[in-house]
Amino acid sequence: MEDSTGSNPQSPGFTEKLKSWLSWSWTYVCFLWFGMVLIMIYVLWSPLKLQETLTSASVFLNTLTPKFYVALTGTSSLISGLILIFEWWYFRKYGTSFIEQVSVSHLRPLLGGVESSSTTGLFSSVNGDAEPRPSVSECKVWRNPLNLFRGAEYNRYTWVTGKEPLTYYDMNLSAQDHQTFFTGDTQQLRPEDAVSLDDHLLTVMQKAWRERNPQARIRAAYQAIEINHQCAAAYVLLAEEEATTITEAERLFKKALSIAGKDINLLVYIKRRLAMCARKLGRIKEAVKMMRDLMKEFPLLGMLNIHENLLEALLELQAYADVQAVLAKYDDISLPKSATICYTSALLKARAVSDKFSPEAASRRGLSTAEMNAVEAIHRAVEFNPHVPKYLLEMKSLILPPEHILKRGDSEAVAYAFFHLQHWKRAEGALNLLHCTWEGTFRIIPYPLEKGHLFYPYPGCTETADRELLPSFHEVSVYPKKELPFFILFTAGLCSFTAMLAMLTHQFPELMGVFAKAFFSTLFAPLGFFADKMESFMPSSFWHQLTRI
Repeated sequence: MEDSTGSNPQSPGFTEKLKSWLSWSWTYVCFLWFGMVLIMIYVLWSPLKLQETLTSASVFLNTLTPKFYVALTGTSSLISGLILIFEWWYFRKYGTSFIEQVSVSHLRPLLGGVESSSTTGLFSSVNGDAEPRPSVSECKVWRNPLNLFRGAEYNRYTWVTGKEPLTYYDMNLSAQDHQTFFTGDTQQLRPEDAVSLDDHLLTVMQKAWRERNPQARIRAAYQAIEINHQCAAAYVLLAEEEATTITEAERLFKKALSIAGKDINLLVYIKRRLAMCARKLGRIKEAVKMMRDLMKEFPLLGMLNIHENLLEALLELQAYADVQAVLAKYDDISLPKSATICYTSALLKARAVSDKFSPEAASRRGLSTAEMNAVEAIHRAVEFNPHVPKYLLEMKSLILPPEHILKRGDSEAVAYAFFHLQHWKRAEGALNLLHCTWEGTFRIIPYPLEKGHLFYPYPGCTETADRELLPSFHEVSVYPKKELPFFILFTAGLCSFTAMLAMLTHQFPELMGVFAKAFFSTLFAPLGFFADKMESFMPSSFWHQLTRI
């Protein structure tokens, strides 16, 4: 046993050395192979009658008309143009080059390289260490704390615009959340019915959450209520899906709360949605009280981010001292950050100086301590989520926020700006200060995927996840901006070059014929020079005897 365990660490090292040796020697093998090919061509020059073959090929090429060259270059331009269009479409949709992806995924491992993986950006360490860096949690999809009501808000958008604001991936995540939250709700049955009806009711509600069609979900909820009138989860589904107004949704949530029993997940969900109903109906102080009571009653449920609902409601009340008190508790180095935390902190500091801020005056006299604090807070917020400023400054149009968000991604930026843009507008000069200072963040972190300033390097997974969470009609914000892949530029140049050749050959056939002959003569001149040198270096009898063999 000791010998076998002791040899295990050595075997991977031998394998890695073998791979590195093969990779190192590949270049020299290619050069050796190329040299051998040249020698074989020279040796077989006479036996295979290559001279006669080249002569007949040159005669054939000389007999071709200019129309052939026009057709050849035109076809080449068309094919390269089609490849360019496909490459551009693939890059716009998936953010990478198709040819490059195939090369890296399939060809590079065969040539001795390291196989690329989509998780490279997630688990690579800042200093190149083998241990994964903690930014993995930032690539996790979170439930949006302020998500809208499907029946009363999302569906109304669909009725007006004909567009679906939620993606199937987003709704599927919500279905999984609901099945996890509400599986314990079927215990509100009479003891004599529990054995048979409990399983049936659970099956009906699980089917209801999984159904893709809204009407099918609503029918399943009514079926569950027929089985058991005390099924609170069914009333929750109706409040979310069927209610077309916030008032109607609030009535159904109150009905669900009255029969919820002791299921903690169900109680927290219902009370939170009731607080959000009160906020939307203008009863903001009542909503704040409900949220505070909920956080006091269930202090261990911080992962649900109820404090973000509270921050938004307090900002609406303009209770900035209370907002600062909440931030003092949750804007801690040991707690996970969010766009709401970072940008609300920046808003409070910007509000203190923004009404008197002037870029011209600041450039003359320099920034005061309070202004410097506000600018640093803005830089901190922009580093955490660089997508938010364009929505707050209305440089990019807003859409309805998704039900799930990716922290530091475009989905989180949409969700934050949708609810908080009004609070920034209310603070006089805050948006002006943001406009003047937010782009300075990118000078502090010129290589965000490699090294961060106040946070870990920006995760490379955001674009892919945001494309799944946000609807197709929304143009996903990408950070940092990607340069066009080499193969798009190459195919664009090839398409333009061949099209130009086709046009010139059509317009000046004789001149282009002379140019083509001169080009190919120059191209094959080194080969002829090499053959002459080989003939002068080796005796003719040697080649004669070799060809006879």
